[in-house]
Amino acid sequence: MEWIGSLFLILALGLLVGFFVARPFWHPGFQRRAAAQSAPENELEHRRSSLLAERDRILTALQELEFDYVLGKVPAEDYPEQRAALLYSGAAILRQLDEIQGEEQGVSGTAEERIEAAVAARRADASAVKTRVAEAVAVAETNGRQKPAGNDPLEDLIATRKRQREEKSAGFCPGCGKPVQKSDKFCSRCGHTL
Repeated sequence: MEWIGSLFLILALGLLVGFFVARPFWHPGFQRRAAAQSAPENELEHRRSSLLAERDRILTALQELEFDYVLGKVPAEDYPEQRAALLYSGAAILRQLDEIQGEEQGVSGTAEERIEAAVAARRADASAVKTRVAEAVAVAETNGRQKPAGNDPLEDLIATRKRQREEKSAGFCPGCGKPVQKSDKFCSRCGHTL
């Protein structure tokens, strides 16, 4: 009979601990916090994820339509219309995804404006390269060298570098055959005195 009293005591303690542990789940503030945490952190991220899901759905539908057309399940007269409709909706979704990506990167405007901005940045990079090439050619000229013949500044820079390398080269090591420079006193591979 004593064990029945112990059993009821253990059961009562278990229920008390269970209620204590489960109490935060019944509290109204907890439910609001849980709902706020389960919602997407960012509305933009939620929109992007739904657009990505829609894009995947359309790609799958296009693949299935193509497969059905090849198998002969879709009539030849219906196939172009269905395919065009799916392509049109897919293009609209891709435009929306591009807009979201532009918003995330801090670039606003249409896709054409973003493309123009990217082209302008590339042109600025190209002009910077041309400036560096012109500076290298000017340095070569001031060192008493002739300007390499050619219309392309990049080719001019390559020719200048080749000439500088040839001037530094002193030949090959007689011991191992590794190229050595004029400033070398010993071969870096075999240690032969030059």
